[in-house]
Amino acid sequence: MPVRVIVADDHTLMREALCNKLNNKPDLEVIAQADNGLTAVELCRKHIPDIILMDVSMPDLNGIEAARRVHDNDPNIKIIALSMHSDQKFVLDMLKAGASAYLLKACRFGELLHAIKVAVSGEIYLDQSISTRLIKNHLSYISQKKDSDFEILTGREREILQMVAEGKSSKAIAFKLGIEKHTIVKHRQNIMKKLDIHDIPGLTKYALREGIITL
Repeated sequence: MPVRVIVADDHTLMREALCNKLNNKPDLEVIAQADNGLTAVELCRKHIPDIILMDVSMPDLNGIEAARRVHDNDPNIKIIALSMHSDQKFVLDMLKAGASAYLLKACRFGELLHAIKVAVSGEIYLDQSISTRLIKNHLSYISQKKDSDFEILTGREREILQMVAEGKSSKAIAFKLGIEKHTIVKHRQNIMKKLDIHDIPGLTKYALREGIITL
């Protein structure tokens, strides 16, 4: 069975040209078109496609909010964002809304076909220029942050933070490390002060967010 596709784009010429090219592929079938976000959401409810190609900027309801509604209604529908915007905010907002891929409209048709295959397989695909920029921005953020947060803790404090986040009691940590319980309590107080976090659930959330522990 061919992959069933809905195309949502308010530029009629581009939308129709894209539909024609997709329909020329035997493993793809365009089942509907939308020229605004609201229509895109309704068509997804009605037809339940495998894929929706979603323009980020559309009238009535923008692509980000439309993607969020489509994903909330049926997370099995794969959303591929097509946009003229390469800004990190647009990319991250679309991914948070449930998109499986983000492509610039200047991309080659072959890259779009590849993105569709990747999305159908359950993976994430980003335009190469976008992924490169995101990595650079992330590395820059890490570099600016290197003397704060987790790295301001001592090695012993990081060790204790992990054990606390794993649910171990002060007594159990003290026994494991061969030190007094009151020393563990003091370390925990120092950790909370340095991180400006004032309860165990908060420390646990921090440890999960930073990758210190995993679920």
